[in-house]
Amino acid sequence: MDFKDLVQKRRSIRKFTDEELTAEQVQLILRAALMSPTSKSTRAWHFIVVDNKDTLEKLSQCKSAGAEFVKDAAMAVVVLMDTTETDVWVEDASIAAVTMQYQAADLGLGSCWAQVRLRCMEDGTPANDILRFILGYPETWEADSIIAFGHPALERKPQDEDKLKWENVSIDNK
Repeated sequence: MDFKDLVQKRRSIRKFTDEELTAEQVQLILRAALMSPTSKSTRAWHFIVVDNKDTLEKLSQCKSAGAEFVKDAAMAVVVLMDTTETDVWVEDASIAAVTMQYQAADLGLGSCWAQVRLRCMEDGTPANDILRFILGYPETWEADSIIAFGHPALERKPQDEDKLKWENVSIDNK
């Protein structure tokens, strides 16, 4: 599949089958993350891979809404950055997250991104604090997102070319 087709076909998948991922699929997804570009090649990201069902359930409850689908994934990757190593950690973490998602789509897998940064429980407890408690990562690391991966339980149509907002693009024609 050409990259242009992959971009059109990749959609957020929030429903997964019970089928596990192979070791090769997991390795390729993580390889993509580790090859993703970072500012000044700092590579300050960290990835915590979770495939334990009890832990996936806990991760799915780290914020008041928007992460429920994580509990049904075959695997989730918590995307973290050491904030003492770079001032553009949000950007670097986000690039790694989307790189993993495109790799998953290329493998025929589904994925969905759950934002953690700036999200909280209803009582105001930051999702990052809850994840730190569950996973035990250092205080200098901040969670950007959780990416859920698995075999899609539903088929989604490719993105509609007619809905592209080309009017949001400006081209300098000097």
